[in-house]
Parts: sequence; C-alpha cells; structure tokens
Amino acid sequence: MGELLLRSSLVLTMFFMGNFSFSQEKDLEKAKKQYDRYEYISAQETYLKVVEKGYESADLFKNLGNSYYFNSQFEEALNWYEKLVNSYPDEVEPEYYFRYAQTLKTLGDYEESNTYMQKFAESNKDDQRAQLFESGSDYLDRIDFQSGRFEISNSDVNSEFSDFGTAFYGDYIVFSSSRDTLILKRNMHQWNDQAFLELFVSKYDATNGTLSESKKIGSKINSRFHESTAVFTKDGKTIYFTRNNFDKERRYRTDNKGTNRLKIYRAYKNELGQWSSPKSLSFNSNEYSIAHPALSIDEKTLYFSSDMPGGKGMSDIYSVDINADGSFGEPKNLGNRINTGGKETFPFVSKDNDLYFSSDGHLGLGGLDVYVTRLDPKTKEEQLVVNIGKPINGPKDDFAFILDTNSKRGFFSSNRDGGKGSDDIYGFLQLEDLKNFCEITITGVVSDKHTGEPATGAKIILFDNEFNILDTIEVGEDGLYTFSEKVECETKYYIRAEKEEYNTLEQSIETPNQTQQLNIPLTIENKIKSAEVGDDLAEILSLNSIYFDFNESYIRSDAAIELAKVIEVMIQYPQMKIDVRSHTDSHGDDVYNLYLSEERAKATIKYMIGKGIAADRLSGKGYGETEPVNNCGNDTNCTKDDYQLNRRSEFIIVK
Repeated sequence: MGELLLRSSLVLTMFFMGNFSFSQEKDLEKAKKQYDRYEYISAQETYLKVVEKGYESADLFKNLGNSYYFNSQFEEALNWYEKLVNSYPDEVEPEYYFRYAQTLKTLGDYEESNTYMQKFAESNKDDQRAQLFESGSDYLDRIDFQSGRFEISNSDVNSEFSDFGTAFYGDYIVFSSSRDTLILKRNMHQWNDQAFLELFVSKYDATNGTLSESKKIGSKINSRFHESTAVFTKDGKTIYFTRNNFDKERRYRTDNKGTNRLKIYRAYKNELGQWSSPKSLSFNSNEYSIAHPALSIDEKTLYFSSDMPGGKGMSDIYSVDINADGSFGEPKNLGNRINTGGKETFPFVSKDNDLYFSSDGHLGLGGLDVYVTRLDPKTKEEQLVVNIGKPINGPKDDFAFILDTNSKRGFFSSNRDGGKGSDDIYGFLQLEDLKNFCEITITGVVSDKHTGEPATGAKIILFDNEFNILDTIEVGEDGLYTFSEKVECETKYYIRAEKEEYNTLEQSIETPNQTQQLNIPLTIENKIKSAEVGDDLAEILSLNSIYFDFNESYIRSDAAIELAKVIEVMIQYPQMKIDVRSHTDSHGDDVYNLYLSEERAKATIKYMIGKGIAADRLSGKGYGETEPVNNCGNDTNCTKDDYQLNRRSEFIIVK
C-alpha cells in the first residue's frame, strides 16, 4: 500500500512538472513572438512572469535587457545585462558587452563601462566602435574640452508625455508629441506603451527662444498612427516628415514578420495655405524603416536615418538626391566616418553645412549623444566627428538637435532626469563655437653623435617657456622618448637631453595650432677631452654664441638655452668654480664697451645664481674690446664674421 502511494505521488509530481514545463514553454514562445514584433511592453510582462517562476536563461536575459534598452530604460536594462554577463559568461556575444557598457555609462560608472568596452574591443576588433574606443582613451577629456558652450532650459511646451523632435518653420516650431487626451488602448503603441505621436505647431520667439500657443498641425498631416520629426523647405511650402507605414486607404501595412515600419512622407502647401495629402517617398520600403528627414542647405539633398540592409549598424544616416522634378536618386550611406555598428539617427544640417546627428556608437556619455562633423571636410580636423559636450549631452538619450546659426539658438530633445515627461524638448543658447581640439605629441630618438647608436639611459627633460620642468623621461635601449600629456598647441617648450659623460643638449620647440606628431631627434656628443683648470666651458660644451641685444645686458631666451648647459655641468660637478668673462668687438667707444661688457658679465652671473648656482662659485669681469682673438681692433676693416668672433662669453674653470 505504501509503495502504491509513493508511486502515485511520483506520477502526480511528474504530471505537474510536465504541465509547468509546458506552460513555461508556451509563455517563452509567446514572449518571443511579442519581442520579435517589437511589442516590448507586452514581452516584458510575459518574460517577467517566467522569471518569477524561477526560470532563467541567457536568451531570456538578453531579450529582457534589450526590451528595456531599446526603450531607453537603461537602469532596468542594466539589471538584466548584468545577470547575463555574470551568470552566462560563455554565451555573451560582443554586442552585449557594448550594451552593458552603455548602460553602465548612464549611471556615471565610466570606469566599469570602460572595462566592458575593452572586452568588446578585444572580442570584436574589426568593429568601428571597438577601434574608436581603442584610439580614444581620452574621450572623456575631449568631451569636457567641448563642454560648457551651451545654456539650456526646459521648454514650456513640454507635457507629461513624450515631446521631442523640433523643426524650424518660419516663425514657428513644429514638434512631435504623444499628448493624447483619449488614451484608448487602440491609441497606445506596444513598443513603449505611449500614445501615438502627432505633430504640433508652436509660436517661436527667436529673440529669447521661447515657445507658446501649441496646437496640432492639422488632420491632413496627422493620422491616428505616428507622425514625428519633420523638416520644411525655407519657403515653408514643402514638408517632409516621419509616419507609420500605411497606404492611401490608410490601411496599416507590415513587413513579412508582421512589423509596421516607418516611412518618410512629403506634402505641399497650396495658395490657400492648405496641405496636400502626404505621399510616401519612392525609396521607402515595407521591409525596413526610413525616418527623421533633414535637408541640405540648397534643399537638393535629403538626409535620413534607416535600418535598410547593407548598413553599418542598427541604423545609419543616408543621403538621397532630390531631382528638379521632385523625384529622387538612389540613397547613399554616409560611410564609416559617420556611421558605426550602433545607432546613428536624427540628422540636421546647419547653415554652416555642419551635420549634427545622434549616435550611441561614437564615444559618448551614455545613451544617444549629439555629435557634429563637416559635410564637405577640407582638412583633417573637419573630418573629425566631435561630441558637442555637456550640458547638451548627458548619461541618457540626447537627440534631435537643431540650431539657427544666426541667433545661436536652437532645440534638442532628451529623456534626462528632471524632465516633465518621458522625452522633453530643451531650448538652448550657444555661448561659444566649437573649439578646435588640438593634440600634440613630441617624440624622437636620442642617439650618440659619433656612433649613431641609441643613447640608452639618457634623461630627457621637457621645460615650459619659463624653464619649469613639466616632465622627465629616461630612455630605454631604443633611445625613444615621447611627450604628449602635458604638451599644448601654439606653445613654446624646451627639450634637454642629459647623460653622464655627454655634453648636455637643449633646443626650443614651438608647437603648431593643429593636431600633429612632431618628430624631434636628439643627438648628444660624448665629452672628448677632460676639463682642467683654465679651460673654457664654452669650448668644451660647444656652446653657440651668447648674444645680447644691442646696448643691452639682459639675458635673451636663446642665451638662456646655452647658459642652461653651463649650469647643468656645474650642478653635476658641485666643486667646480668658474670665472665669467664677457668680451665685445671694437665697434663703438672703448670705455663704453668696457662698461657694457662688465654689465653683461654681472647679468650672466645673476642669472646663474637665480638658477641655483651658489654665488661663491662664480666670479666675473667685463673685458670690453681689450682681448680680441684676432687683429680686428680699432680702425681695421675686417669682415662681419671676423668682428663677431670677438663678441664672446667665456666660462673659465678656476677650480
């Protein structure tokens, strides 16, 4: 009897386990279908029910994370991506390292984000995002460099719903909003559980950037589905805008997976100010989305974002020619200077022909950031894609940037914390133009003048223009040195090479005003003869002539370079004492020359004391024209070069 009860219990348990497993599989299948149809809200609900029953898998964590990530709910996405990378490390594709890193950025955890971006880069070296990360380790410094150029404010037109995607329209701004007062289930979009978007018009005051008196653009443009992100021709008579795919009978159209895609539509305004019925553009497709139009300055090119096949990532920016008859050419991908393996979207072309767009593939602060680049670059700098910095960009999504370059005012959209709704429109005033980011690297090899071999162990010192030490490097067996971190553009520096038993070498460098690597080889010479009392350090060190300005005795910058070599030797040999002797040529009055040379000797000694040499180690005297090295005295007719030989400074070793 006991055995029968045990068997019955086991059968019953297996029955319930089987039913539970079957129910779980049905829920997972249902959630996957919802997910594939981009019904992320419904998919989340179904997946979470399965999780509550104790089931987990790598695919479940991926899809749950994605359902939040694609709705810009980054904190929720972080939770599931974290479970994925910790619980199923062998099933993490590179793209999930990237998404996890992005969600970490939204919390400001850039150090941990960089850890997972490094994993992404190591496992996906050919991806442009990986290459950008590997070459842009200072990206936060670059963003900080561009930051602070804008003053922003939350717009008065925002609601508790989603408001975004502004466009200039004469004295008005047109924007997208989901402020639907009916909030019926049929008006809700299953992607994000928001009401469908419509286009609104708001009065725009260009003097202070304020918006007011918002109203719907009209039923010819708005439908019962999504309308968003418009652009207008300068005369205000043509509109391009984004809308859900449906035909002229307003039937909802889907792709072969049952997903409704986005298309760009165009409408014209007649003489009565009424819009024509919008027409789908010829290059739209039922199988992929085309959205977020922007116009070139001459209005002969349309820019847009699309996930069409053949792109670089989740969405790319394209251009297409607008022919004179209103027809279109073939769409062209803007290439990997702009597009990455991530999302590039919301293009806008300024009057300066700068392309502003949003991306999560270029290096940023988290979510979508706004970037700018020149559409027709003439220089290397103009080819760069530049993050425009804070406060426009932050840890969340920042997008749909537009700018009036005349008033320096514009708008962008963001889902940042502190807004009124899920997305808000922010107005801004540009306080400063884009800064020219300049990176200078000074590099080279230090070698022995006579052998040509690397001067292993040589010390290379970088000084600023006031001879303050900025950095010091001791070179290895290859003799290579590199300075970059403390080097700025359009600045004067001095580089000194020192090595025991070698003459000290020093030279000045003036950096350019654009990014450049300066190759400065340094050749140092071994001291050929031993210094003795009575020797002239100027000869031993092969000093260049130490010049003073006419009738002056202050130390010039070129003289300071030569004196630095003497000072360095005296530092190396602390018992050494020298006598500074200053000489002039025979031009001018004999008595005055004697006085001037005396002043120059005093100035030289004073300068060396100021650089740390004890006064009791220095003596000096001016000799005027009394000790020429040739016969070029008074009333002679020597060459300029012969006279110059007599204008000299000597540093005679006296101990």
